[in-house]
Amino acid sequence: MILDLHTHSIKSDDGRAKVENYCKWIRKKELPLDGFVLTEHRQFDATSDYRHLEDEYGLVILKASEVETDYGHVLVFGVNDDLVNSFDFAKVDNPLPMVLEAADRCGAFAAPCHPGRKNVGLFAHYENKGAVDGVHTVEVLNGGSIPGEDELSVEQAGQRGYAGFGGSDSHIVSRIGYCATDFDADIADIDDLVGALRTGNFRAVTYREQES
Repeated sequence: MILDLHTHSIKSDDGRAKVENYCKWIRKKELPLDGFVLTEHRQFDATSDYRHLEDEYGLVILKASEVETDYGHVLVFGVNDDLVNSFDFAKVDNPLPMVLEAADRCGAFAAPCHPGRKNVGLFAHYENKGAVDGVHTVEVLNGGSIPGEDELSVEQAGQRGYAGFGGSDSHIVSRIGYCATDFDADIADIDDLVGALRTGNFRAVTYREQES
């Protein structure tokens, strides 16, 4: 089961992609994706319903969030009411330990994304402030990375024993699927995704060669 775990639609402030157009692009380009996760910036979109698109295009479409912390950006999967009320998703400096603890307590799964990126990546903050307990999984392949960033992510994750996943970080339709995650388990809903992430039975993959 291959999912792109990091995408943004027009619901994000800097997103320019409509969800249906993602679906059309995946099918038109015959991308090897079984679905994707919408990780809108600093919010959780609890209202949009994409089940009709799932049925029409045969794709799994899930919703998560990208929140901002004092140690960089973090993807949060399995967002529920308890978690939404645990901290302010709109803030840009949530304490990372608090976000990790809240996600775990509320049955969600939180993992830093693009950790090799300057300023908004986990490892840049590690270099300045030291490591944080509670991190166990990071996004090691990111479709928006510049040369050197993913290499740093892979290296640091390996040294620290972190599991690694992939996501395109797409903000426009043509970027979806640049990077993704190959799961051993079948995933039909967000609970399945959280469970699969907890097992660690997945691997980051890249399809950047399919850009044309």
